[in-house]
Amino acid sequence: MTKIIREIRLLTQNTFVIRFDRDDIQFAAGQHLIVGPGGHLNQREYSIYSSEKSDYLEILVKEVLSGNVSPQLKNSRPGDLLEVNGPFGSFRLESYGMLTRKYMFIATGTGISPFHSFVTSYPGIDYTILHGIRDINEAYERETYDPDRYIPCVSRGTNNVYNGRVTDFLPRYNDEPEMQYYICGNNNMIYEVCRILRDKGVPADRIFTEVYF
Repeated sequence: MTKIIREIRLLTQNTFVIRFDRDDIQFAAGQHLIVGPGGHLNQREYSIYSSEKSDYLEILVKEVLSGNVSPQLKNSRPGDLLEVNGPFGSFRLESYGMLTRKYMFIATGTGISPFHSFVTSYPGIDYTILHGIRDINEAYERETYDPDRYIPCVSRGTNNVYNGRVTDFLPRYNDEPEMQYYICGNNNMIYEVCRILRDKGVPADRIFTEVYF
């Protein structure tokens, strides 16, 4: 289906949010869309960034210079067209018991996108976010999150935050009984986080993953 871009919000030099018409698309927070520039064959998957309650849709995009889609999206302007298909995927929170569970959301880079949708769609959930980034400037719209629940893990530079990767921080974290873990990011990070959680004794049925390539 074809959608009209309404707004492009630049977060860093190469990371941006595209807002476009939602119309009749119904989705569950955590699902993704397949998106590409209007009139082009190339498309790729992007997790929905916006809330279930919003009357628009947003995706969080990082430009990859060698990519077939993100550079074209970077050059888009309000009024341009997008080809959008979906939603797809089962990376979502179960509605039963949602407000009584504790969640750990673990992301790298733009892998935080589905967690932004979780938090804005379900403001009453009990969550902690570990966000692996290279620089504090990549803490995309961190004001969205409760500052006591958002932990940026910065791999470069020295900041007044945790300096290191999420895989360095996680072994030191005191897990809570029955906590559910949702992980979104690159394949290597997900593999390592799952290994750490298994070593901690977290059962597989409390670990949920979404891979970003």
